[in-house]
Amino acid sequence: VQLVESGGGLVQPGGSLRLSCAASGFTFSKYYMFWYRQAPGKERELVAGISTSGGPSNYADSVKGRFTISRDNDKNTVYLQMNNLKSEDTAVYYCKGFGYWGQGTQVTVSA
Repeated sequence: VQLVESGGGLVQPGGSLRLSCAASGFTFSKYYMFWYRQAPGKERELVAGISTSGGPSNYADSVKGRFTISRDNDKNTVYLQMNNLKSEDTAVYYCKGFGYWGQGTQVTVSA
């Protein structure tokens, strides 16, 4: 099983990034997928989750209205579109599925 995140980087406040997580080694379309994040000195927290079909999804209150999770079951990939980024969104972002974690991608929001 492999989960490989990409798309992180340095962005100014108010900017946008799109994270991707490419999955392999399991039947992607049968599993809910999740994005988590961990800021320095803080516990890892759930950011968003999405159902198998890409329909129902849920979000942490801190990102509602700014982040959108989506998936492409043909490409075995889950995405996190992040808009209107704030400094407090700075963290390492991880995807999770089938009980496995990716290696994480750093997102830094700074002027």
